[in-house]
Amino acid sequence: MPVEDFIIYVYCCVDNLYTQICQKPLRSRGFQPKLTDSEVITMELVGEFMGKDQDKLIWRYFRNHWHQWFPNLGSRSNFVKQSANLCLLKQKMLKHLSERLGATEDKIHMVDGFPMPICKITRAAKSKSFKGEAGYSYCAAKDEKYYGFKGHLVISFDGVISGQTFAAAQVDERDVVEEMTLNLHGLLIGDKGYIRPHLKEDLARRGLDLETPLRKNMTETRPKDFVYKLMKVRRRVETVIGQLVERFNIETVWARDIFHLTNRFTRKLLSHTVGVFLNIFLGREPLQFEGLVEI
Repeated sequence: MPVEDFIIYVYCCVDNLYTQICQKPLRSRGFQPKLTDSEVITMELVGEFMGKDQDKLIWRYFRNHWHQWFPNLGSRSNFVKQSANLCLLKQKMLKHLSERLGATEDKIHMVDGFPMPICKITRAAKSKSFKGEAGYSYCAAKDEKYYGFKGHLVISFDGVISGQTFAAAQVDERDVVEEMTLNLHGLLIGDKGYIRPHLKEDLARRGLDLETPLRKNMTETRPKDFVYKLMKVRRRVETVIGQLVERFNIETVWARDIFHLTNRFTRKLLSHTVGVFLNIFLGREPLQFEGLVEI
């Protein structure tokens, strides 16, 4: 679709979510901002979907190309402040839209993580960013150590994000699974990094069956066909993470504090989910982002 239609679709989706979530005005004092909250979030999500992952790039794009559609767009600093202050609202929108798409009711989910380095490992000792909050870890996919955070993701069978968080890089990915899957039931597929008998037992008590491939020193008792299908389905979470990395630049950390990092993390996931929603609405494959917008 043309960019004009994409902006309209995203705005309608955002404004509809805003109306459902905000039964009362968000601000009880002072003047209401000229640029509405729905307009700000629309600009963020469209900008993120088009690969503009910095506030200044999003603001500049809409000022230069779409100012007639957003005539109340003011200074960059005001746009950035309003965007950050809407972080909690965007988290609620993400949860609400995920539920609307049936992600929490799905019986098959996949879990995985991805690195979010702050800087090169050689500069980590001198880095002043996120002191006491970030940590060191190793990325097997890239075969390198890094300093920063690690994002964690749970998706439904269709690729809708149903659980998410990020933590210091050294935090064991198995320690955040229960927090992300509180309302999920059925089958949860992970890689070898999620092997932990006590975790599997705890999840089973809540009706969630954690299945992973086994390590070489473990005895496999499951049918080969079953394991093969598990790993084939699990690739979907790798596809989603690949989209978040390549299109939304989710691994890049531009923020300098947890509050703003949370805002950036949330809006990227929300932009991805809105993209999935529009694909389903238009009768396309949920994760087929190529061709959705004519840039």
